[in-house]
Amino acid sequence: MKLDSKYFDSIRVKPEQDRLLRDQLPECDWPGCDRPGTHPAPKSRGNERDYHYFCLAHVREYNKGYNYFAGMAEKDVKSYLDSAHTGHRPTWKLGENPAAPGGKRGARARARRRVEDTFGLFGAAEMPEMAGRPRRSVRNAELKALHELGLDETADAAAVKRQYKILLKRLHPDANKGSRANEDKLQKVIRAHEYLKSSGFLRTVR
Repeated sequence: MKLDSKYFDSIRVKPEQDRLLRDQLPECDWPGCDRPGTHPAPKSRGNERDYHYFCLAHVREYNKGYNYFAGMAEKDVKSYLDSAHTGHRPTWKLGENPAAPGGKRGARARARRRVEDTFGLFGAAEMPEMAGRPRRSVRNAELKALHELGLDETADAAAVKRQYKILLKRLHPDANKGSRANEDKLQKVIRAHEYLKSSGFLRTVR
């Protein structure tokens, strides 16, 4: 058989690719598996910044048995699910704004001050209130995009950018001898990052 045969080359591609992945990625955390851990999975609720790394087959197996609500009281689970209807964003009755110091009267006074403060002399007075406001909640679609990047709802813009760069380097064909085996995952990562940019998530102070 010719050593430069296309059939001979095709036999050698996958072992070479596997070797490169093993060099670049941690080993699959599944007991007895020595394949590359290409897919991160959160270890537990409340510990979402720590990940297991599994191969594709074992991350699917892990996800089947993963229960985010394990150990939570029934009332806490219900509260979480109720909050999920609004994307875990704060709500209040129509016409009320509980985040406003002093209630409605305070809101009207600040509105008048903003109109009458021609030279912006009182602008600094608003800063403590701004600093004390609750941070913006993560929308469901944003959370899905974060999960695609191997992150959770606690991630900020800096964490997203850092993880995106890591995944780009890890999955890009140039890092895998031109192999396109990770192309689908790479496209999903790129789309997730683009969505987070377009939604304003990466511009939000969190």
